[in-house]
Amino acid sequence: MRKPVGSSKDMIDAERIVFNLIHSKQNMGIWVADIKRETTLPESMIKKSIKNLQTRGEIKEVVNIKNKSRKHYMAASFEPADEVTGGNWYSEGKLDKEYIYELRQACLRYISRSSVASRNGISEFIIKGGCFPGATTAEVDQILENLVLDDEIIEEKSTGYGDYENFPVGRVCYRCKSKGEVGAMASIPCGVCPRINLCSPDDFISPKNCELYQKWLNF
Repeated sequence: MRKPVGSSKDMIDAERIVFNLIHSKQNMGIWVADIKRETTLPESMIKKSIKNLQTRGEIKEVVNIKNKSRKHYMAASFEPADEVTGGNWYSEGKLDKEYIYELRQACLRYISRSSVASRNGISEFIIKGGCFPGATTAEVDQILENLVLDDEIIEEKSTGYGDYENFPVGRVCYRCKSKGEVGAMASIPCGVCPRINLCSPDDFISPKNCELYQKWLNF
């Protein structure tokens, strides 16, 4: 990592001030107007310093997804934070619709192939699969939330039986929605049961002695 002071012997005082300020912001960078506000340097000197620092590769201009029109600078030794670039959702400051589409399809394929899948299983498949380098659990969670909202998958809590036997009772799981199928909360009583966390196959509260669950099975 480049040191904030003395990184270039021929750096004039103004350039050193500007560089140290930019460097102090680390991977968040700084808007040029804030450089003017946080220093007492004349605007012309700031502009010249920035130009010289860029020419020498000391700093770089980055796109801040929240304010694309603003000149935003960062020390060359840092990579922009996701808050600045938008993370994997964005490429060169633009929403990466292809990446989002491919990630959605990958999640759908995994859930369809698995019949029922857990959040952890889906995340592990996406992140460790190698097709989406840099993907995060938070991104997978956002995709799953959108797929539920788009009515393409159903979110349910495991009952510990049937397709859910490999998942602890109460674990949030996902499955693809069949044609003509009603929503998750209406399709199984466990999804809205206030005692689901106390339910287990061999306990006092279990699907075996649940009147609502038996009625649902016999529907």
